Amino acid sequence: MGLPTLEFSDSYLDSPDFRERLQCHEIELERTNKFIKELIKDGSLLIGALRNLSMAVQKFSQSLQDFQFECIGDAETDDEINIAQSLKEFARLLIAVEEERRRLIQNANDVLIAPLEKFRKEQIGAAKDGKKKFDKESEKYYSILEKHLNLSAKKKESHLQDADTQIDREHQNFYDASLEYVFKIQEVQEKKKFEFVEPLLAFLQGLFTFYHEGYELAQEFTPYKQQLQFNLQNTRNNFESTRQEVERLMQRMKSASQDYQPPSQWTMEGYLYVQEKRPLGFTWVKHYCTYDKGAKTFTMSAAETKSGGKVNGLVTSSPEIFKLKSCIRRKTDSIDKRFCFDIEVSERHGIITLQAFSESNRKLWLEAMDGKEPIYTLPAIISKKEEMFLNEPGFNFVRKCIHAVETRGITILGLYRIGGVNSKVQKLMNTIFSPKSPPDMDIDMDVWDNKTITSGLKNYLRCLTEPLMTFKLHKDFIVAVKSDDQNYRVEAVHALVHKLPEKNREMLDILIKHLVKVSLHSQQNLMTVSNLGVIFGPTLMRAQEETVAAMMNIKFQNIVVEILIEHYEKIFHTAPDPNIPLPQPQSRSASRRTRAICLSTGSRKPKGRYTPCLADHDSDSYSSSPDSTPMGSIESLSSHSSEQNSTTKSASSQPREKSGGIPWIASPPSSNGQKSSGLWTTSPESSSKEDATKTDVESDCQSVASVTGPENTSPPIDLTKKGLYGLSGLKRSAASSLRSIPSAEGRS
Repeated sequence: MGLPTLEFSDSYLDSPDFRERLQCHEIELERTNKFIKELIKDGSLLIGALRNLSMAVQKFSQSLQDFQFECIGDAETDDEINIAQSLKEFARLLIAVEEERRRLIQNANDVLIAPLEKFRKEQIGAAKDGKKKFDKESEKYYSILEKHLNLSAKKKESHLQDADTQIDREHQNFYDASLEYVFKIQEVQEKKKFEFVEPLLAFLQGLFTFYHEGYELAQEFTPYKQQLQFNLQNTRNNFESTRQEVERLMQRMKSASQDYQPPSQWTMEGYLYVQEKRPLGFTWVKHYCTYDKGAKTFTMSAAETKSGGKVNGLVTSSPEIFKLKSCIRRKTDSIDKRFCFDIEVSERHGIITLQAFSESNRKLWLEAMDGKEPIYTLPAIISKKEEMFLNEPGFNFVRKCIHAVETRGITILGLYRIGGVNSKVQKLMNTIFSPKSPPDMDIDMDVWDNKTITSGLKNYLRCLTEPLMTFKLHKDFIVAVKSDDQNYRVEAVHALVHKLPEKNREMLDILIKHLVKVSLHSQQNLMTVSNLGVIFGPTLMRAQEETVAAMMNIKFQNIVVEILIEHYEKIFHTAPDPNIPLPQPQSRSASRRTRAICLSTGSRKPKGRYTPCLADHDSDSYSSSPDSTPMGSIESLSSHSSEQNSTTKSASSQPREKSGGIPWIASPPSSNGQKSSGLWTTSPESSSKEDATKTDVESDCQSVASVTGPENTSPPIDLTKKGLYGLSGLKRSAASSLRSIPSAEGRS
């Protein structure tokens, strides 16, 4: 029920009903006054909270800006560079958002608090002043009226006339105050409809403008976000592949002899205890020692273990360098310490007595200092009877496998990624490479399923005595794809392929031609160029020395395979440019880390708006049409942007200008209405179940060697690492792969 109307005529009568209606207005006015006071208080708290939030976000963005990723290895892939730079992009986005919030906070007091305070003081305050005047005049009038009515009629006429004049004057004053009060209180009641609602509207408009700016920034950020999702997915795939290889190496190292000597620039190195003379006798001090046989240089650095405050609790002094003259094993009965030997050096008189950790460790030191050859292989780690060779039976086997796959299984989901059962693969290898089998024996497709055939093919390639792309050219291929120049990557790989031995290049041609066909059916089998690179990178390439550093280069091996697939016609069917320089090792480039990963840069939008950082078309971090290829897409997630991808995927992604002249990439959904396909995902449970039934096939390599070639004396290759199911680096069960597809159909 609304407030009653106050008529001016009622002010003259001043009836009880008028007073009651006036009181209703006064109660409502007081309630409005209290509400506005609370609103001002809450608004001030809100503005303060926004200010504190803004400061916290700015501090958070500054932390993102200051942090710098460091990756293992001397170079990073384009994906890793983009990921490392992403924190600075996030910081730029947050700063752009906070710029708009800062304007909101700056204007909030003028837009909200000041107008409300003004309305309360000027309008409601004026009404309260009117009430005071009304109450004062009312009290004065009725007091004089009461005295006037009590005058005796016997008073003089002149006295009575003065009293009448006075009462008329006071009544007029009361009447005027009543009219003004009635007018003012009703004016305030009407003005409150807009006078304090308008500031609220203006504040909300500013708040919604801030939210809208955030929405627009999010829209502009979407292409970069999708590109970063590709980079993260690629890096995750590479990580899984590398992690499994490193874990296998770790397990082999656990089973190796404690005195295994890894490859090193020194002939021998390790900790030794050195006997030093003291005033009260002798003491043994731990030193880290190295010996270079060629220069006969022996160095030792005192290493003292301390707890706390030092790196790894180890403090090393500056090394002492000596020229070795002789080394003699110390007889046990000549000293009360075990595992000792004496050396003579040119820089000191007398002998230096050293203590090794064990008898076998002492033997290694003695052999090294006697000028014997160092041990660079992995003794006691690898046990291998036979090896496989690249010969005619192998060529026939690969051709038969490829024919079987292309005939009936090229569209099978997870082709080459989902491995076969170990026992079946071993049986296939024994059947094909049996000495009694004919060299051109066919593969019975009624007996062998597709997974067994693909696993057999991968197993044969991994068990070769030397990888298909050779140890000799391994480092050259890795250095080539570490280049910032994409065109040089392709040209260098092209030139290096033509340096391969004839048989190796022929086999590589057969295989890559097949993988090109597989990638063309990625809509069905989900085996994109990137996925094939993850699987066949460790299969076709491996370092001769199996170290963690070598494992960190698996991601670059994957890129080499991607380039081979994407540029198959050029690499295998055209002659390389003779003017292309061979790859040269480069140190880690700081400038590359700080180079903008943007797909493009444009003029900044007004008000400090965030400009999405997307790459130029010729940048090595360019990703074609991110909108049309969201995370998990069947399109290639290759970190090496190829001519093939840029031509096939960018047809529907023409760059356009958004307001403010900011280039960004966008494209409509694909014609079939399906924007994404399922990611290769798996759970620990599914992976563990698969591991239980599918293991590395070391025995296959031994069974095939009997017909593939004579015994080879090259350094032994670790077969436990090169097993069948370590090829992709991402173990995926068939069930989990199939489950991942329907859930993504029809969704972005």
